[in-house]
Amino acid sequence: MTAETEKETENLRKLITRAHVVLWDFDGPICRLFAGHKAERVAAEVVEWLAGRGLHSLLTDKERESLDPQVVLRAVDRRHPGSDLVAELEERLTQEEMRAAASAMPTAYADPLIRTWTAVGSRLAIATNNSPRAARAYLASRGLLTCFAPHIYGRTQNLHRLKPDPHCLNRALSAMGAAPGAALMIGDSPSDFDAAREARVPFLGYARNERKAKLLREGGAEHIVGSLEPLLRMLRR
Repeated sequence: MTAETEKETENLRKLITRAHVVLWDFDGPICRLFAGHKAERVAAEVVEWLAGRGLHSLLTDKERESLDPQVVLRAVDRRHPGSDLVAELEERLTQEEMRAAASAMPTAYADPLIRTWTAVGSRLAIATNNSPRAARAYLASRGLLTCFAPHIYGRTQNLHRLKPDPHCLNRALSAMGAAPGAALMIGDSPSDFDAAREARVPFLGYARNERKAKLLREGGAEHIVGSLEPLLRMLRR
């Protein structure tokens, strides 16, 4: 083991041992939500739905071509914040995420890590930009709901409160009576890192590929793992 690897291992150990509360992003660290129900198709259908209502010009060309339905939803909200249109779009996306939850692919080692972290006495919460209903449905299907409930905080119709805004992290910390320094956020995107930094919560990036790792590094994240397996090994010791 090189000196650099030893340092990384020690940093990881410190993050884990200090964390009495672990805040998890949902889509990425826990599962690939749209593994079987493609996000690209959902985004295209939302764009088509808007066009069918004569709202084609509401989006820029770049937004129309986005592969992420949340990009489309947030674009509409910026132009018509708090409108019935946004409420209807948010509910449509929630229904699509609920369908996706049925075919979501578990992230390797996530299930045993969640159970082990709970068993050693840490408290867990979800802090996600996805629908909390979709997160609950997925966790229930894996027998993991009791590891998190009732602390599942996700998208509401107040879309300006989505990450990188720290709102859902702050809700979790407040409800659990936890100090930011006694928590750990596990996320896979720069917006997760930004929200954690704003909430003053230590951050651990999960990157399932080099593209994700590069985005996290460029976003400022210092601690990144390509697998949850080292965390599970440390906890089991």
